[in-house]
Amino acid sequence: MTDLAPLTSVFALQAGFCRSSGSPFSALVLEAIARRIHERPPYGDVLRPWAERDVRQIFDDAVALRLIGAFHYLVLSDRAPDLAALYPPHTTAPCPDLLQRVLADAVARHGDVIASFMASPPQTNEVARSLCLVGGFLTVAAQTGLPLRCLELGASAGLNMNWDRYRYDFGGGAGWGDPAASVHLSGDWQGPPPPLVEARVVERAACDQSPIDVNDPNQTLRLQSYVWADQTHRLERLRAAIALKQHTGGIPERADAADWAQAHVKPQRGVATIVYHSSFISYPPEAVQERIAAAIEVAGAQASPDAPIAWLSKEPEPSSDAGSDELCLRLWMGREGDGEMRRLAQSHAHCAWVRWQG
Repeated sequence: MTDLAPLTSVFALQAGFCRSSGSPFSALVLEAIARRIHERPPYGDVLRPWAERDVRQIFDDAVALRLIGAFHYLVLSDRAPDLAALYPPHTTAPCPDLLQRVLADAVARHGDVIASFMASPPQTNEVARSLCLVGGFLTVAAQTGLPLRCLELGASAGLNMNWDRYRYDFGGGAGWGDPAASVHLSGDWQGPPPPLVEARVVERAACDQSPIDVNDPNQTLRLQSYVWADQTHRLERLRAAIALKQHTGGIPERADAADWAQAHVKPQRGVATIVYHSSFISYPPEAVQERIAAAIEVAGAQASPDAPIAWLSKEPEPSSDAGSDELCLRLWMGREGDGEMRRLAQSHAHCAWVRWQG
């Protein structure tokens, strides 16, 4: 008999994280699914690929997020009116039994959509990550005094390529960026602000295995579907960032991250080259991760004061509870002691809070 306890545990864990992150409705959806995981239908075929996996494998594959993303897509695309009637902006929490029945009916009616979401990991592009990333960019600008060449790995739709076109509020009256920007980012910023220096981006490029074209309405709708349905502020911010990206252009290149890093991460005289990524590095296989690190370290060994290399990452802390990330920076300038890892900040996964250390 198949042991479905790991799947049930993961959906319960994800529900708890959603609730603690201000998404009680998403928690209700996950709990409704968890109560019927053992039934076939509705979820036996949908979750069959993970029926023999352990909790770690299921969690790493973001199985729960794939499924609630599929349901949100059905709502946003007006394909499931009965389900939409239970989703935000309705303010009353739906009856759990009714929610279970309507979710099960959505699986039966829209199996093709559900299957497409379950076939690939969530394609997210959380714009608020830039609230943390900007501190790293400004640190590199302050320490090198050079314009920036910014290269992003796993960029999705490339929304965080526009980090310098957003406005930031660091609390206490400190801010950076154009006050008239269409995307404003703020959170519970703890500690002093990052270096408030001029940062001029002279080149920006990015890659992703499955880049999202913001000019394709269906692709942008899928991107929005991975935002938790009751976090309307995140959805509005995402839509503003998509509109800005449609205006500025620049679709990430479809490429393997390691191959792309080997081809592009090289020192260039007169600019500081920054390779960066956020909520990305756990997805590629370990061999690809190692090749990415090797490519950056080779470039770092070739760096000089007028052609530095920086590696900026915002990724989950290895030894921390889910939801806590760390912003780390390695900088090579052709000097002794180059490339030492420095933790600049800790943050919530969606940057609801940032603890700046600098």
